[in-house]
Amino acid sequence: MFMGNFSAKAQEVTYVEDAAQGYLFNKMQDNWWIEVDGGAGVLMSTWDAKQDFGKRLGLKGQVAVGKWFSPLLGIRVGGEFNQMLGVTHKYGIGYRPWNHTIGTYEGNALKPSKFNNIGGFADVLFNATNWICGYKPGRFYNAIVYGGMGVHWVYEHEVTGAESRGDDWKYAGGGDPHSRNFSARAGLLNQFNVTKNIAINLDLRFEMLQEVTDGPGHKTWNEYPSALIGVAYKFNKTEWNAPVVPVCPEIKYTDAYVDDLRAKLEAANQNIANLKKQLEDCRKQKATPVEEKEEAPLATIYFPINVSKLVGVQNKIVGAVSEVMKSEDSNYVLTGWADNYTGNDKINTRLRKERVATVKKSLVAKGVEANRLDAQINDGNLTNYGAKCASLDRAVTIYRAK
Repeated sequence: MFMGNFSAKAQEVTYVEDAAQGYLFNKMQDNWWIEVDGGAGVLMSTWDAKQDFGKRLGLKGQVAVGKWFSPLLGIRVGGEFNQMLGVTHKYGIGYRPWNHTIGTYEGNALKPSKFNNIGGFADVLFNATNWICGYKPGRFYNAIVYGGMGVHWVYEHEVTGAESRGDDWKYAGGGDPHSRNFSARAGLLNQFNVTKNIAINLDLRFEMLQEVTDGPGHKTWNEYPSALIGVAYKFNKTEWNAPVVPVCPEIKYTDAYVDDLRAKLEAANQNIANLKKQLEDCRKQKATPVEEKEEAPLATIYFPINVSKLVGVQNKIVGAVSEVMKSEDSNYVLTGWADNYTGNDKINTRLRKERVATVKKSLVAKGVEANRLDAQINDGNLTNYGAKCASLDRAVTIYRAK
C-alpha cells in the first residue's frame, strides 16, 4: 500500500520551462522583423546656432530589417534619408547663395544651407528591459539601447549662377572632400508591442556626423540628434523557450498524513520481524536427508532352479550387455544370487559362484576386459518376495560401479 501511494505521488510530477536555466536558441529563420520609421533631426555645426531652431529641423526616414539572436542581443541594417538644414558660407556644403544673409564670417556671408544625406547603417541592439527585469513573453514595453555606424552620400541643389539655382539635385561627388561622410550613432529604441507581431517604435538617437559643413579645413564631427516614430512587423517565431525541467509537487505534512506514514512504517517493521523469525526457525530445523534411489541394474540374468549355465535367451541378453559395456568406459559389479527357499547353504553358495563366473566368462569372451568386471556373490535373497517367487532370486545382477 505504501509503494502504491508513492507511485501515485510520483505521477503528479509536472514539467515546466525554467528561465533560470537560460533560454534556447531559435532557428535562423526566427525572430526577424522589418521596420519603417520617420521623424526629424537637427544639425549642430559651427554656425547653426545663428539660425532659429525650428528652421534647422530636417526630415528623416529609414527602412531596416533586423534579427534577435537571443532575448538580449540583436542586429539591424537598413537604408536612410536625412535632410540637413543649417548655416554656412560659400565654401561649405549645401550653401544656397539665393537665400538671405544671416551674418558674416571673415568677410563671407553666412546663409542657410540645405543638403541631403542618403546611405546605409548597421546597429547592434541590446534589450535592457530583458536584462534588468528578465525575459517575459508578451511584454508590452521594451527599452532597447543600440550603437552603430553609418555611411552617407551627399546630394545638394544645383547652383547655376552666383545668385540662382537650378531645378535638379546633384551628387556632390567628383572628388570633392564632402562627397561622402561617415557617422557614429547611439540611441534608445522604445518599443511598444501592440500585438505579437506588430510594434510601435519611438527611436531617440544621437549621431556624430563627419562633414564639411563650414568650409575648407572644417571637416569635423558634428552633433546630429534626431527622433523617429514608426512601426515594426515581426515574422516567424517571435518568442523564446527555456529548457523544460520536472517540478515535484509540494507535500503538505499534516498530522493525519504523518500518522498514516508512521502506521505504515510500523506495519513494515512488523513484517520484517516476522520474516526474520521464520528465517531463524528454518535455520534451527534439522535437514531431512534425501534418500537416494537405488540405481537400476544394467541387466538381470535369470537362471532355472539348480542351473548355472547360459542357455537360449540368456546368451542373447549377455551379448547385448557386452555391446553396451564396450561402448562405455565404466567398470561393472556382477553379483550372483540363489534363493534360500530350496537346497542348502552349500549348494546355494556353489550356484551363486558358478552363475556369476559363467556370466563374467561369457562377457570376456565377447570382448569385455576382465579387469572391468568385479564378480561377487550375495547370500541373501534378491527380492524377498517369499518362496512362491523364488524364481526371481535365482539370478546374476549387473550394476555400473560407483
